[in-house]
Amino acid sequence: MRLTVLAGGVGGSTFLRGLLAARPDAEITVVGNTADDITLFGLRVCPDLDTVMYTLGDGISKERGWGREDETWVVKEELAAYGVEPSWFGLGDRDIATHLVRTQMLDAGYGLTAVTEALCARWELPVRLLPMSDDRVETHVVVDDPENPGTRKAIHFQEYWVRLHAEVQAHQILAIGQDKAKPAPGVLDAIATCDALILPPSNPVVSVGTILGVPGIREAVRETAAPVIGVSPIIGTSPVRGMADKVLAAIGVESTAGAVARYYGSRAAGGVLDGWLIDTSDAAQLESIAAAGIHAQAVPLWMNDEPTTAAIATAAVNLAEAVRR
Repeated sequence: MRLTVLAGGVGGSTFLRGLLAARPDAEITVVGNTADDITLFGLRVCPDLDTVMYTLGDGISKERGWGREDETWVVKEELAAYGVEPSWFGLGDRDIATHLVRTQMLDAGYGLTAVTEALCARWELPVRLLPMSDDRVETHVVVDDPENPGTRKAIHFQEYWVRLHAEVQAHQILAIGQDKAKPAPGVLDAIATCDALILPPSNPVVSVGTILGVPGIREAVRETAAPVIGVSPIIGTSPVRGMADKVLAAIGVESTAGAVARYYGSRAAGGVLDGWLIDTSDAAQLESIAAAGIHAQAVPLWMNDEPTTAAIATAAVNLAEAVRR
């Protein structure tokens, strides 16, 4: 079975581990979000791609859910001693090696797709990991400017999330460079030729949303013959992981499973979804989701461990097969 997954970082990679456990013989292609990418200390950092790579390569920090296991922070401490900014984003010593290799290859003229393939070869990933685009796209968040009351400014998403912890109101989400970006090599083919396309419980605005926003990708999702199944990133009114509720509020979408389903929209009505999994605690929303033209099913969605996550992945694949029939 050929499965294509449009994934962000921690939530997406956690789901992928369950998917691999549920379908170990499947041919899986992951299209990763690169709009979280940032250049720090002269190095190109791709947080979501690296989280998928480290997680599926068994190198992720199990305690943090991001970065490397057994990490040390000598370089970060030395940079702080020099007073180098930004001090709010730290790169671990092991992690820096990845960014050094990536930056050297990019500077040598290799595209991000080729660079990612080379990095993944070291980790022997059981999936094919593709960036959404080889072109530079960066998410910025418009917030109030505390230094100039009554005005607003745009800051990089990483500053909003890591430094400010999403504790200030987001007024607007901007994907800089997205309008001129092209899908990375292999992305459109992976969408067109898969047996099922899955949107895991990644952030629907700044992860899956930015992937779909690359010109040509949303259209490919609408046109694929494969069923498109999404897994709700919201249980009750809270995100499964991260701060999806904060950025959903910025675009005027309620933080509920049903509202996110309607935000993605039914393929029959010009959206991207055929099916949608919600948590059993949100079963009362099934009728309204079905009324929007989306096949919905309620199953336990908390990804507490690999067996429960594998059960969620199995439910997504089974829903795809039911929709296809």
